[in-house]
Amino acid sequence: MGEHTLADQGEPGSRGSSAPGRRGRAPEWRLIDGLIAGAPAGHGGVLLVEGPPGIGKSRLLDEAAAAAARAGLDVAGGAADLLTQPIPLSPLMSALGEEPCTPSASGAAEQRLRAALERRAAARPLLLTLDDVHWADPMTLLALRSMTRDLSSYPLVWMLARTTGHGDGRRVGHLFDVLTADGATRITLRALDEAAVAEVVADVLGAAPEPDVLDLAGLAAGRPSLLIALLDGLRGEGVLRVGDGRVRTVQERLPRAQAVTGALLRELSPPTGRLLRAAGVLGRSFAVQDLADLLGEPTGRLMPMLEEAISAGVVQAAEHELTFRHDALWQAVTASIPAPVRQALHRDAGEMLLRRGGSAVPAAAHLIRGATPGDAAALRGLDRAAREVLRTSPGTAADFALRALELSGPADPGWLGRATTAVDALTAVGRLPEAADLARTALGMASPAEALRLRCSLAHILLLSGRPDETLLEAESVLAQSGVPEDLRGAAEWAMFWGLICLNDARPGRQRAREVLAHRERHTDAVVVGALLLLARLAVVDGRVANSFQHLHEALRLTNRGAAEPVQRPYARLLLSLNHRAMRQFEASELAVRAAEEEIQALGLTVLAAQPALFRSVLRLAAGELDDAADEAQAGMTIAEELGTHGCVRVGAAMLALVALRRGDLDAAVRHVERYHAVHAAPGMLFGSVWERWATASLAEAQGDPDRAVEILDAIYTDAGERRWALLTTPVMAAWMTRLALGTGNHAYARTVVDTADVLTRENPDFPVVGVSAAHARGILHGDADALAAAVTDQPEPWARASAAEDLGALLAAAPGDADRERAVHHLDQALGDYQHIGALRDAARVRARLRALGVRRRHWSQTQRPAFGWDSLTDTEREVAGLIAQGLTNRQAAERMFLSPHTVSTHLRRIFAKLDIASRVELAGIVAEQHPALLRH
Repeated sequence: MGEHTLADQGEPGSRGSSAPGRRGRAPEWRLIDGLIAGAPAGHGGVLLVEGPPGIGKSRLLDEAAAAAARAGLDVAGGAADLLTQPIPLSPLMSALGEEPCTPSASGAAEQRLRAALERRAAARPLLLTLDDVHWADPMTLLALRSMTRDLSSYPLVWMLARTTGHGDGRRVGHLFDVLTADGATRITLRALDEAAVAEVVADVLGAAPEPDVLDLAGLAAGRPSLLIALLDGLRGEGVLRVGDGRVRTVQERLPRAQAVTGALLRELSPPTGRLLRAAGVLGRSFAVQDLADLLGEPTGRLMPMLEEAISAGVVQAAEHELTFRHDALWQAVTASIPAPVRQALHRDAGEMLLRRGGSAVPAAAHLIRGATPGDAAALRGLDRAAREVLRTSPGTAADFALRALELSGPADPGWLGRATTAVDALTAVGRLPEAADLARTALGMASPAEALRLRCSLAHILLLSGRPDETLLEAESVLAQSGVPEDLRGAAEWAMFWGLICLNDARPGRQRAREVLAHRERHTDAVVVGALLLLARLAVVDGRVANSFQHLHEALRLTNRGAAEPVQRPYARLLLSLNHRAMRQFEASELAVRAAEEEIQALGLTVLAAQPALFRSVLRLAAGELDDAADEAQAGMTIAEELGTHGCVRVGAAMLALVALRRGDLDAAVRHVERYHAVHAAPGMLFGSVWERWATASLAEAQGDPDRAVEILDAIYTDAGERRWALLTTPVMAAWMTRLALGTGNHAYARTVVDTADVLTRENPDFPVVGVSAAHARGILHGDADALAAAVTDQPEPWARASAAEDLGALLAAAPGDADRERAVHHLDQALGDYQHIGALRDAARVRARLRALGVRRRHWSQTQRPAFGWDSLTDTEREVAGLIAQGLTNRQAAERMFLSPHTVSTHLRRIFAKLDIASRVELAGIVAEQHPALLRH
């Protein structure tokens, strides 16, 4: 055979197009093949891929997608992009074929994405690849964190790739760390070794490489993408020659400076080269019309150059756009543009998009990279984009405003306005320390009028940071001024009202709130809503639940018409949830929390993201679901710690302490209470004063120091308003506090609690459940068996019902007579069963001791009746979840049916899988159908 150049024979392809991607990647492909093979059996998983640029991540994802398709999986793929980073959820939306998400619809878009993923994964095993995660927007990163966990029971395989050292490395690195801790597999791609490089060269060129070719291939530094792009370019130039099954270079030496860029692009005409550089600035994918407008040329005049670029294999068609064929090609083109030219092109692209009208967000993505200090036009574009998305996508607004601040100094007339926008945006996404620092900096150079707005913002920051006392000082400093604009006066009054609520000291604002309602026409809706929420809180303090509900429903009516502050809607719904829970209306309470959560997501109020989970934790504890209560509390704390919302961290720690005490784990309870005390925030934030005091008092009592417990609760025992609030919002405390007071000889305290409970019963005839707690407390104080029996019969809370049965059993056990002894054993057995059913092991142990004193021995329930593994180890809730999932319901549908959050359903499924030693919904459905078919008929 004679020699010939590779350009003469075109693509060799003798080894198959997928071979190069597997060379030197055997361990990685074993993992990928295992995930793909497991998906048809119902298994999912998460694979995280990272490494430097050009190392082959994109090719790995592409070939994994091809392998998954051959195996019969549904495949979806997308990539984050530097220029679409300001658009929330853009990578996931494009991957799933959803319409691009506008910032104003980001909350609804996330729900739509979850539903789409559940539908597709339920219908057919799915591989979802997401490339360049380092460029992903904050909402995408949050969605990935939650979706990979919440949808882990589906046959859904995730492959996420990021380039190290690019984009938001800290945040993406944290995401990868969290996902790894949650069970994801993480691989770091390394440069190919010499043997793998030689194999790739042979695969691509169809012949064994001579040393000179390998020397040239070494310029790619073992990075597969760069290597393949280089070989493709050199082959197209005809500088490689094949003979006798070997490939060698025609030229003895190629200039190293052109080895990557020159070899790929040198044959293009200068006009096409210039066009491609402009296209590269628009992104790896670009619209032809955008390119024409940027260059100021009609589309027809660009056609010859575009055709040349397509023929040369540099760009190719991709639906409605053109895209660079290799990421390495795009990088090579953009890297060849001198930095000042690239910056100018970005600025021109931004101005071009602004001239078109419409949203300023796409233009701002270019202006961030193209503007120079003092560039007035670019700053106006960034300012406009930041204001445009402030309410709907505050994370994006923060990026735009902060960049604009970098480009302008304090002497710039627009600097203070940008600082104010940045403060508001940073606050909304939970970057509270940054927001506070910037607000204080801006205050130092603001005029008196400008300072008012900044002080209102600072008041809100302090409130969310768990410092409501400082919030009141800032709000009052604004209200003390004369001539304050109505919107700022409204914001300050709202901050003052909410600060008083969070301090659990709303009484000072009572008269002011009444004055606002008496003259509504003088005030903004935000002020009126703040007054209504304060009065709703005070109505509970006064012991009038119906009035509280009335104020809350009126507040919601005002917020729903859109004139109040957006943040007030979720707050109102959370207060409503609190009232419903107190009245044991668990379903209504869950619906209110769910509505608040949806509004928080829809409004982009990341700073409030921890609160729904904490409210659900309280609700789950009342319902006797300790695992769920702990999961929700931990989820809320995790989010709060990331955001720096310290009041939420305190509430979460208190809830975890209460759960630990119920389980009998005093060591864990001590750790959680220590965590609670270590957080620097005002106690009682988020209506948590009772939960927090009860947690610390319960621990003191459990440690054998009941006097300390009474001391902790002294304010509730001695203050009528505090007592009414505690007994209505946490009804089980009435009996517990009565018993504690009697046990420490504080009979007056016990009588005070019972008297208050009886008054609350009379004043709330529309809520008979209030009387149940009163009957329990009264039965303890007076030794009234009939009152205790009524509490046992009517009590809807499992733990409180068990407590009433225990008190009744203990009372009867102290009475003479066999009949009383038999009744005592009956009620103690009832208490033992209820305690054991919800996992209240410490209480169950105490009841077993009471039974032993009566000569009755009961085995430890957790050892004899509920094993650690197998179907019998499942709780009733877990069995219900299993039945619904086996019927084909999605997590979200099951959550709606059970009045749980999808997160809670996902947590139950992980426990079910562990207990049954399975890893898929398919296996679960098989077990239910074969062994427990009755669950399929519900």
